[in-house]
Amino acid sequence: MCFFNQTKLLGDVKPLGEIAPVGHLLKNTIHMAWPSVVESLLISSVIIINMMMVATLGSEAIAAVGLTAQPRLMALAIFISMSIALSAIVARRRGQRDKQGANKAHIQTLIIAVGFTVIISALCVVFADNIMCFSGSASDTHEMATTYFKITMAGIGFNTITLINNAAHRGAGNTKISMKTNMVANIVNILFNYLLIGGHWGFPALGIRGAAIATVIGGGTGFVMSMISVLFRTEFISIVGISKMRFDRETLRVLTNMTSGTFAEQLFMRIGFMSYAIIVAKLGTTIFATYQIGMQVLILSFALGDGLSIATVALVGRSLGEERQDLARMYGGITQRLGILCSLLIAALCITLGKKFFGLFSQEAKILQYAQMTMLYLSVITFTQISMIIYSGCLRGAGDVKYIAMVSLICITFLRPLAGWLLCFVFDFGLHGAWMGIVIEQTVRLILVALRFRSGKWMYHRI
Repeated sequence: MCFFNQTKLLGDVKPLGEIAPVGHLLKNTIHMAWPSVVESLLISSVIIINMMMVATLGSEAIAAVGLTAQPRLMALAIFISMSIALSAIVARRRGQRDKQGANKAHIQTLIIAVGFTVIISALCVVFADNIMCFSGSASDTHEMATTYFKITMAGIGFNTITLINNAAHRGAGNTKISMKTNMVANIVNILFNYLLIGGHWGFPALGIRGAAIATVIGGGTGFVMSMISVLFRTEFISIVGISKMRFDRETLRVLTNMTSGTFAEQLFMRIGFMSYAIIVAKLGTTIFATYQIGMQVLILSFALGDGLSIATVALVGRSLGEERQDLARMYGGITQRLGILCSLLIAALCITLGKKFFGLFSQEAKILQYAQMTMLYLSVITFTQISMIIYSGCLRGAGDVKYIAMVSLICITFLRPLAGWLLCFVFDFGLHGAWMGIVIEQTVRLILVALRFRSGKWMYHRI
């Protein structure tokens, strides 16, 4: 247990009361984290399997689906922001044993999310063609990308409401509900991918359109399950009695303050990621398809980090709600060390199974020749990515969202595209430059959030 030494975990924070053995805290962390990790891995696995199924349609289809990723995530930015804010608020209220306050925040977030969903979904469907042009679609990918984007955005409401309900459960520490919801939704998504992309069991072969429809059906399944999960009065999170709930100024103030910071972060991230995707897309369809396959590994890496981060938000938020800054610091340190262990595992898989992983997506010689090089870069990136995500989760759980937004603005919106453009085109490093740009950006971002975590300022934010 030297790796989880209590003195090192506390740093310069003094104990504020009795502290359970590190083994007990580690057990609590794993108990909270494993459903979130499994859930994130399931979501990532569906994205990867979906890409594998789409890959049977050719490299153009891979690139087309890849082009829709950042615009779709940008459209979801406000909802992701609400969910992050809601998780932190509910976690803090759970620590304060304020069930009514937690559910006020949940219900009011739901109502606001419905309004935004109608507006954003309609705009994305109407302007899908323009959005795909702006995202860098070429003549061989534009039609497929536009079709996929229109269908998935028409059904995005299923995802946004599920996102809010699951965020409330996570903040309350009930990560298993969210895991089960996404598990079933993902299985349904994969099943309909199989039925509709290539045409099986009497279903029509719809190609890229079938992949999009399958995504919507899977989202609809998750929506039904998430709505059922908030109908039980005995659970900490419940919308029963919603007719008696009204918007109140204090809840809206807290929610707005938290959401504005996380929305700024998400917006800066999506602008940066979309800009970067456009830069890489200009290197050509084959290189962009290769880049998209490599990004599937980063999706897995992100899933592990995100799962641990979700648990960190709940544990840190609850500890601060109980006025136990010492426990918040320790839980942050424990999840960070678990993240390092996960990084070692992914790096080992990248180095040993690189070309075989690429072969699952494509057998094109031009794509496979980049496999080993790409995996070497990814084995490095996974360390910076997972650690950065977990540190950020600690800060979010404490409500220190403005600092995260500032870091995202500096690193993702400006540093990543600038580094990518210079390395890809000015220095003419091609795909090497694309991966080097990500290494540079994530390293700087990790340093900034790690310094903030160690400063301890985040532990004294009020929500």
